[in-house]
Amino acid sequence: MKEQHIKWHSQWISREFEMLVFGDRGYPLIIFPTTAGQYYEARNFLLVESIRWYVEQGLVQVFCPDGMNQESWYNKGIHPADKVRTHNAYENVILHDIVEKVRWNTGAGKVAVAGCSFGGFQAANFAFRHPGIVSHLFSLSGAFDIRSFMNGYYDQNTYFNNPTDFLPGLNDGSLWQMDIVLGAGEHDICRADSEQLSGILRAKNVKHWLDIRPNQVHDWPLWRDQLPHYLSRINFN
Repeated sequence: MKEQHIKWHSQWISREFEMLVFGDRGYPLIIFPTTAGQYYEARNFLLVESIRWYVEQGLVQVFCPDGMNQESWYNKGIHPADKVRTHNAYENVILHDIVEKVRWNTGAGKVAVAGCSFGGFQAANFAFRHPGIVSHLFSLSGAFDIRSFMNGYYDQNTYFNNPTDFLPGLNDGSLWQMDIVLGAGEHDICRADSEQLSGILRAKNVKHWLDIRPNQVHDWPLWRDQLPHYLSRINFN
C-alpha cells in the first residue's frame, strides 16, 4: 500500500500542515483524527490497514490530515470565540488545501469523509456545512453538540458549527443526496449522540443508516470493523 507524507505551508493557519496519503488513485476519502490525534493516528491504530483492500485495488485514496482540536475546541487558554475561529481556520485548510484539490480525482467531483470519536464530529460538521461536495459521511461514534466546550458563550459561528442546532434548518438539496452512516456500539459512550442525530435526520426525511453494533464499546476494534463495511456503499464506477 503506497504511503506518502505531505507537508506544506498553509495560508489559512500561517504555518506548516501535515498529512498522510494512502494509495495513488480512487475515490477520495478524508479521515479526520480523534480528539488529540494527528495525521498518523489512523495508520498507527490500523484503521487504514482495515481498508487496505480498497486502497490496493485503486478504489479509494485515503487522505489523513493533521488535527487541531487541541488548539481549538479543547484549548482552555483562549476565549470560546477564538476556539471557533481557530476551528474555522482548520476547516479552510481541509476545504481549500485538500478537498478542492482532490475532489475531481474521480468524475463524481465529491469526497467521502469519515472520522472516529471527535473525528466523527469533524466529519459530520464538515459534511453538513458543505453538502454539495460531500457524497458520503461515515461518522463512527461521534458526538455532535460542541456547546460544552464554549463555557456558555454562543454566537453565529458557534451555531453554524453545531450540527444539532443548524442541521434542523438546513435545506440544501444535496443533503438528501448524501449517503449518511452513523455508527456506534451498543455500550458506546456516544451511542445516544448518534441516536439524537439520527432523530434529527429522520424528522427531515433524510435517508441514513443508524448502525448500532451489539456488545461493542467506544474503541478502535469497533471502528476497524465498521469502516470497511461502510466503504462498500460507495459507487466506484
